[in-house]
Amino acid sequence: MKNKITRRQMILKSSAATLASMGLTSIAVAKDHTAPASESSNNLPPPDEICFMTAVDLAALLRTKKISAREVMTAHLKQIAKVNSKVNAIVTFVPEDQLMAQALAADELIAKGNTTGALHGLPIAVKDLVETKGLRTTYGSLLWKDLIPTQDALIVERQKNAGAIVIGKTNVPELGMGSQTFNPIFGPTFNPYDPSKTCGGSTGGGATALACGMTPLADGSDMGGSLRNPGSFCNVVGLRTSPGRVPLTAVKMANQTLSVQGPMARTVSDCALLLSVQAGPDVRSPLSLADDPKQFAKPLGRDFKGVKVAFIKDLGLPWEKEVIDAAHAQRKVFEDLGCIVEDNEPDMTDANECFVNFRHWQYEAQYGDLLESNSDKMNAYTKWHITEGRKLTGPYLSRLEMKRSALFRRVQQFLTQYEFLIMPVSQVLPFDVHTPYPDQIGDVKMLTYLDWMRSAYYISVAGNPALSVPCAFSKSGLPIGIQIVGRYNADLSVLQMGFAFEQATKIGKRRPAIAV
Repeated sequence: MKNKITRRQMILKSSAATLASMGLTSIAVAKDHTAPASESSNNLPPPDEICFMTAVDLAALLRTKKISAREVMTAHLKQIAKVNSKVNAIVTFVPEDQLMAQALAADELIAKGNTTGALHGLPIAVKDLVETKGLRTTYGSLLWKDLIPTQDALIVERQKNAGAIVIGKTNVPELGMGSQTFNPIFGPTFNPYDPSKTCGGSTGGGATALACGMTPLADGSDMGGSLRNPGSFCNVVGLRTSPGRVPLTAVKMANQTLSVQGPMARTVSDCALLLSVQAGPDVRSPLSLADDPKQFAKPLGRDFKGVKVAFIKDLGLPWEKEVIDAAHAQRKVFEDLGCIVEDNEPDMTDANECFVNFRHWQYEAQYGDLLESNSDKMNAYTKWHITEGRKLTGPYLSRLEMKRSALFRRVQQFLTQYEFLIMPVSQVLPFDVHTPYPDQIGDVKMLTYLDWMRSAYYISVAGNPALSVPCAFSKSGLPIGIQIVGRYNADLSVLQMGFAFEQATKIGKRRPAIAV
């Protein structure tokens, strides 16, 4: 963890290469593929409007033949051709002829009165940490730069079965480590609101693609904030789901609760729509939740009169002033929704020790066997986790689990008094894209690449669902997100509160100039 200069130089080098040549991220504009569906085209919105429609609205237009899947796909391909070279969000593509063939097949089914599911005919971008059959999956790592999986991950399988059309893979940090998206294969992804800043991570490519109108939906994962931080940095919505909500069927440690998968979109309703497809039990995951995923497809409107909400003070963490002030300024929004708002926060003692060391343990289990023969292909973060993971003893881990159990019970007890805990997503604004991570917040030094992410990963280790929703912009025009933390397994209520907040504020409607 002492080679920060080397990491910085690597990012600078890859950044320059990315801007100079986007051969890896270029795509031809779709051509003559827009033969209309039976009732579409006469009053078709312009392509840029199609690309910023909600997934819910697009799905309805497709079902009623007001628009065709080919028109939807063509509009998004044109937007990708226009914007992706500026931000480097989507890094591997399905060939255009295959995409248009899938869109045609979707239209033919609709013409016969059939659809395959809730996402029928909608484009979706898949995170490059998730396996996709026949489509390169690199994990942002030289170890897997040429990997072509032979099967889809469960989350991709479910999205495809619901009718979604995978357009490509979105950029990630190497092995998904850290909330700054860059890697030695594709370089960095740039913040759509200010390309000199980071988009966050590890679902950074997905968040940027959404913000730029290149896809209506994106999937992602979250261990220490990877759906929430990029959501906050890019003015989109990301949900850290409850462990088991979206089953993880291929992970080495089936009972781990730190890593989850979930949805990302431009609106809360679109996140809920995508979750209705991703969620549901699977016998290969011992943690999978049996709740009916169709609950997430229902309208999210709800009366919040009398609901108790806790606003954190500071959780004992350092914050950039604009970030904490922006979150506290939202208090009136919740009061206007009828909530009873109080200043209070749970005791998060041991949260940092638990998260960091269980992360060490988990990454050592995941990658430790590869270290000896592949050290030259692993970054410093991975080596650090493996080294520290090997220092952990059985007695230490058992006592650490007791600390995590006590933390879990304290947080859940706190949330019997309040239905929601409200706090910023991140402790900082989007920072320089050439900086691996913030090394200081105020006068507090960050000792590792993880330290600045505590506001997100404290919630991860507690195990509660949490939604990142746009809430403000800084004086310099950078997005700021608010984090809505719910009760254990209460993903639906978190989405309902997020929807109410979103409708009251409408901050998420602001588009980046780069995408217009």
